[in-house]
Amino acid sequence: MRFLIYLLLLLLILYGLWPYYSLYRLEAALLRPDDTELASLVDLPAIRANYQHRIAAGLNTLLPPASPQLQGSVGWIREGAERLGERALDQIITLAWVRETLRHTVTEITGQDPPYLLQAVDFAFFESPERFLVRLGLLGESATHLRLSRSGAGWRLTDII
Repeated sequence: MRFLIYLLLLLLILYGLWPYYSLYRLEAALLRPDDTELASLVDLPAIRANYQHRIAAGLNTLLPPASPQLQGSVGWIREGAERLGERALDQIITLAWVRETLRHTVTEITGQDPPYLLQAVDFAFFESPERFLVRLGLLGESATHLRLSRSGAGWRLTDII
């Protein structure tokens, strides 16, 4: 019985350390010029979807919600902004954008070049068993948040906030 408890405790500790290892791999991938490892650690469609959701939420505060009664220029503006927003995100949010955003953020926080991601981490912990939140920089000082989500046998970057 004691062996089973120790085994479960070991598995729990390993699960807790697993996303930190993914952060270490992400740091190494940012320092390499090759995008193959970075591509395996970043979920671009999820990042784009999260940004699209934030844009749609912002549109809802600026323009009235879409409805059959909404016609004229306001309806056209809303429809065009939604369509162009998706296309723009597909072109803007790329692996190069992720690399440059993280490198710039880490360099700004640590003042070091090359930027070491782990030195910029101020907070990192689980939001849920499937999601891990990392804060780069101090809270209240325009910190950047990274959200990692468990995907299959690893953790992938799914949002940059």
